[in-house]
Amino acid sequence: MNENVVQVRNLRKIYGDRTVVDDVSFDIARGETFALLGPNGAGKSTTVEMLEGFRRRSGGDLRVLGADPAKAGLDWKARIGVVLQGTGELGALTVREQIRQFAGFYPRPRDVDDVIRAVGLHEQAGMRVSKLSGGQKRRVDVALGIVGTPDLLFLDEPTTGFDPEARREFWTMIRGLAADGTTIVLTTHYLEEAAYLADRVGIIVGGTLRAIGPVGSIGGEDARTPRVRWRHDGVQHEARTDEPGRFVADLVAREGEPQDVEIVRPTLEDIYLGLVARGADDTTDVAAPHEIAQEGSR
Repeated sequence: MNENVVQVRNLRKIYGDRTVVDDVSFDIARGETFALLGPNGAGKSTTVEMLEGFRRRSGGDLRVLGADPAKAGLDWKARIGVVLQGTGELGALTVREQIRQFAGFYPRPRDVDDVIRAVGLHEQAGMRVSKLSGGQKRRVDVALGIVGTPDLLFLDEPTTGFDPEARREFWTMIRGLAADGTTIVLTTHYLEEAAYLADRVGIIVGGTLRAIGPVGSIGGEDARTPRVRWRHDGVQHEARTDEPGRFVADLVAREGEPQDVEIVRPTLEDIYLGLVARGADDTTDVAAPHEIAQEGSR
């Protein structure tokens, strides 16, 4: 992964007197799965839509697959796949017919049956999309996003509404795409999903990028220091330490057997929630209706 597919430098988006995305910079390497996380209104959707070319930036520089998304043509668009939160009702055609129709839009599509197998819909290939379950329709959405053989795939909240089993099956499918070399940009509210799928994560709050890095080190060493919690004489205590086992042993030697001892190692969710809490009152990510309509028409 020595080539950056996405390069973002000092990206800004302003609506009137509101700065929605403020001085955001990051890279995404070829073959990487990158999760952009943030609460509703944080600026992540606006950021991704600028990467996709759906919204124009107010400042900064973008290069996606070597081109400026705001100026890129059809050849560039054929190299990206976009799976939105919802694609509308597609139900008149069968799964195979729908995917074959979309394949015809691209210069180098994947084999339709290979795509159907990749998303786990080979048994439903002859069924109308309208007859599928919600999870199966979501698989059709992904099939339509990958049938053009994209170099870069955007996944926007791909498993919203899935039951736990369907979500795990979907993760396996996405990992398979990543193993085949597809670069993936993921937005999700499921922190477990980001931790499972992503090589790196970026956390955006209030329009600014608050943290970025591999899942195992995001937030830095201080944020990942384990906590020891215990109760003594009816009082709850907590201490942070890099050596929780030794701390508990010393505690026993000093105070006797403590009650309700718990060692908590911070997770991605803990770090994410801490960053969100510190920036909860920052700017919102809502454009005026006429602004969205104007940019969506391009």
